[in-house]
Amino acid sequence: MGIVQTPAAHPSEAGPRISEASTLLRDILDLTAAFEVEVSASLAVSRRDFEAMQHLAMSGALSPSEIARRLGVTTAAATVLVDRLATVGHVTREPHPTDRRGVLVVPNPDSINAAMARIRPLIAGVDRALHDFDAGEQAVITAYLRRVVDVYTQQLESPGSPLSSPTSG
Repeated sequence: MGIVQTPAAHPSEAGPRISEASTLLRDILDLTAAFEVEVSASLAVSRRDFEAMQHLAMSGALSPSEIARRLGVTTAAATVLVDRLATVGHVTREPHPTDRRGVLVVPNPDSINAAMARIRPLIAGVDRALHDFDAGEQAVITAYLRRVVDVYTQQLESPGSPLSSPTSG
């Protein structure tokens, strides 16, 4: 384990040295992206549309403006996205219960079930991998991952970071 050498930007440069754990986290991010492409394709939606479906699955009905906020897109882009999801039957629009001018985007339970049929085995496999470790090791792994989440969060919240401002598309 320990430190591994990453490919240098240029053969004459030494390149940064990073831990195998950090390299494995990069691999997990890449594999997650590939998995999302596969699940998106199975649902006949784009990755961005699938991202919206994930928010709807976790939170239930959302307004188009809330979808826009969560995805970091304009409300116009969110409206187009919702149109696409409605066209293929993954969502419906329903009147907002407390705002007579508002609308809520409601996920289709069959669509959520179809997505979860692909996602549940992955979650179960990851949980099984964790359960191969004793309670103390699990606590260390969890603490490490919590710190990684904190690092990502700090980078996203960093003033002036290109990651701190939502995109418009």
